[in-house]
Amino acid sequence: MTSLKTEQCFSPQPQAEPLLTCALTDLTDLARVGFRGADSAAYLQTRGYRLPPQPNQALRQDDGSWVARLSATEYLLLGSFADQGARIAAEEADWVQEAQRNYLLPRQDSHAWLQLSGQHCSAVMAKLCGVDLRTQAFPVGAVAQTSAARINVIVVNVGREAVPALQLLFDRASRAYFCEAMRDAMAEFEGVEIALDAAY
Repeated sequence: MTSLKTEQCFSPQPQAEPLLTCALTDLTDLARVGFRGADSAAYLQTRGYRLPPQPNQALRQDDGSWVARLSATEYLLLGSFADQGARIAAEEADWVQEAQRNYLLPRQDSHAWLQLSGQHCSAVMAKLCGVDLRTQAFPVGAVAQTSAARINVIVVNVGREAVPALQLLFDRASRAYFCEAMRDAMAEFEGVEIALDAAY
């Protein structure tokens, strides 16, 4: 399977430079996992997670991971850069089916995961997706389950005030195709690809 070719185009220290354009980072090697069921919320809360109050919202956790609520009873956990996804990987490894209505949804093999960062994020995505992903319409913590480049994509706004960023999850079998579509969309803005350890 073709993977994103990454390169260190900028030094990680002066992070202002990539924000002048846009940067694409392949996060597919980071851990992610889902849970679904009427008891999933209670289960995750006992594990120390803060949960979004409504579907199509996401909350950043204290360790930098994210919990996205995809429906009334389905949650997607996205690993943190800080621990290289270790906490989320442990959630999947430690899960045991008990009497509660809480079912594990493995996402490591089913979903590829990219991050698009920089001031032109929404303009890049406007070429591929009909949803308005500008910050004023799609604030930090918003989740969209939509179509981009003709495939189903989950979009999560994980940006900070000074660092716009969208994370994109989609069918892993479409990874090579979607990465190429992203490269084409970024070309107008002189977008670059950066390695995971240089991402922000």
